[in-house]
Amino acid sequence: MHNKIDSLFSHLWQDYLTITPSAKKVHDLLEGYESEHLGKSAKLGNDHIALRSFNIEKINLDKLAAHFLALGYTEQGQYDFIEKKLRAKHFEHADETQPKVFISELIVEEMPPIVQQIIQKMTDDMDDNVAQQDNFLYSGTHWQISTQEYETLVAHSEYAAWMSAWGFRANHFTVSLNHMGHFKSLAQMNTLLKESGFVLNNSGGEIKGGPEVLLAQSSTMADQIEVEFSNGKKLVPSCFYEFSQRYKMPTGKLYQGFVAASADKIFESTNTQ
Repeated sequence: MHNKIDSLFSHLWQDYLTITPSAKKVHDLLEGYESEHLGKSAKLGNDHIALRSFNIEKINLDKLAAHFLALGYTEQGQYDFIEKKLRAKHFEHADETQPKVFISELIVEEMPPIVQQIIQKMTDDMDDNVAQQDNFLYSGTHWQISTQEYETLVAHSEYAAWMSAWGFRANHFTVSLNHMGHFKSLAQMNTLLKESGFVLNNSGGEIKGGPEVLLAQSSTMADQIEVEFSNGKKLVPSCFYEFSQRYKMPTGKLYQGFVAASADKIFESTNTQ
């Protein structure tokens, strides 16, 4: 089973790197820094990945989750993002060394009619059992839209616009500060990243959350990558890299959940502005 989990995350990681060149640079920077300061080879731990979808029956959150449930993951939390018209769940594996998974979906029927029409057009021709394909979680887009349709989506939902450009793939990976030997705080790590030229998401503060909610998070802003739309090319935000620090609960165990208020701001790492 672990081989299958490793294989899935490896495919997701390789796909993610193809449209997030900064992630490789961040990864190499942090791993190199750790190794240098610890005096031995260091590997970064992945706290969680995030995936996005629409609440359309054949490709909804639960269809994506089925791939992880089949690998021994279980649902551990539910989250609502009223303003962004999103709902999400997170999943954990009994083996705590495995990354957590955060899956969200846009509640399409709560969007304006023009947005619903574009999303229906995008997804209508997808096969009913498309989500059962082995490679579905890193299969990208199954449609093409115009730059005008993309801009319409941006105006109403940055999330929908991101989905229209990128489809099904990891929206971000997350470096786990708790698995690092040299770095003791996100602030320390963020300073190194900024000094190295990486742009961080400042929405809701550079660090979202903290010890009081048992989870602190920060992230880079998404790379700008050229996408081929039906009527030409356009630079749009792709994916980003997140960083997390978890704190101990009164039980002495590290908190494993997510904080909706922080996640709400992390979503904005893919905003066009």
